[in-house]
Amino acid sequence: MEKITSTTNETVKETSKLQLKKYREETGLFLLEGGKAIEGAIEAGFKVISVFRDDEKEFPEIKSDKTFIVNEAVLSKISSTKSPCRIVAVAKQKKYDLNDFLKMKKLILLENIKDAGNLGTILRACKAFAIDGVLLLGDTIDLYNPKVVRASVGCFDIPAINIDYKNIKLFKAHTIYSTALYENSKPLKDMEFKQPFIIAFGSEAEGLTKEFLQNKTENIKIETTSKVESLNLASAVSICLYKIFSK
Repeated sequence: MEKITSTTNETVKETSKLQLKKYREETGLFLLEGGKAIEGAIEAGFKVISVFRDDEKEFPEIKSDKTFIVNEAVLSKISSTKSPCRIVAVAKQKKYDLNDFLKMKKLILLENIKDAGNLGTILRACKAFAIDGVLLLGDTIDLYNPKVVRASVGCFDIPAINIDYKNIKLFKAHTIYSTALYENSKPLKDMEFKQPFIIAFGSEAEGLTKEFLQNKTENIKIETTSKVESLNLASAVSICLYKIFSK
């Protein structure tokens, strides 16, 4: 194990760049902060490249190419949180093939989702309710943003992929359900979801775009009291998925 105490160390500087989307895309790497996130990633088959940890003995040995013993200043430099974890790892992103998703029976699609907490929570709900995969469309925050990784609490089992609008036409076998509030939208409680399916959700502020809704969709709505203007996106997704899972 190599010991690093300087925040100007080249390895530390390069690792801290992974807080930025540009460097995550260039390197194909991402940050894991905390033992739970690292453990979840390893269980899901992610390859850990390097580990940065303090000199306490409580952490189990993690298989990686390199392990560094570091101080709090270094952990603060590479961590994206104000109160850094005592162990941070760098792992290799997973790359999926779109053809794999065409074979999946239960998919959700997220369009223009910019809130990291929402995306991370949605990934947890997908794992809890046995969704096969997630399609990320439009200007959606990247899956490996540190805030998304933290919010997902190590739920790395759900395959996810960025797609273009033209890719939607490839899912010919899937029934597409949209959460667009139209007059003909059917109440969720009355829906019977036919597999294979895609359930599409847009941003809280704007919903699904006209570009997406050019596709043939069946429209659904979650009925609420008139006292509530709208639901948090992650809450809406969880309610829909529970409806499917509980059948």
